[in-house]
Amino acid sequence: MNEIKKVDFDTKDKFYNYLNIKLMGLVSSEEDVLANLSNASAFFNLLLDNINWVGFYLYKNDELVLGPFQGKPACTHIEMGKGVCGTTAKSLETQLVPDVHEFPGHIACDSASQSEIVIPLVQNGKLVGVLDIDSPIKNRFDEEDQIGLEKAVETLNKYVNISQIL
Repeated sequence: MNEIKKVDFDTKDKFYNYLNIKLMGLVSSEEDVLANLSNASAFFNLLLDNINWVGFYLYKNDELVLGPFQGKPACTHIEMGKGVCGTTAKSLETQLVPDVHEFPGHIACDSASQSEIVIPLVQNGKLVGVLDIDSPIKNRFDEEDQIGLEKAVETLNKYVNISQIL
């Protein structure tokens, strides 16, 4: 495997292109879902600046259950429609939250989190989980981050069959 290095880019577009190319290399040749999600969370943690938690919640038995992540211990179960992750899972739409304290029903697993982005993982038309990324600063994520991270989720969806472990 090629070593993954943190590289500075002059635009977010270039950064996310690099991130997606490296992510594809990381997950495309591995068939084990848990290994891929574990490496993906470590990968995002390595490359993304100003984050304090990144990981996956998987959709099981009509709720989200904690999957591979990097950061402090987190909430294990999240009800559909509850908090940012549950809202994302229910709506199947990315939630870009500049200030988590203004999000109705925010679930505070880590009191240091100030902003958050959560992207749904949908395979074969069905929810399989969400990618959750928290930051200790407000307004950490913008539309460029959303576009870049949604492309990363597309890469994961292409190469990682999450539904096989659900």
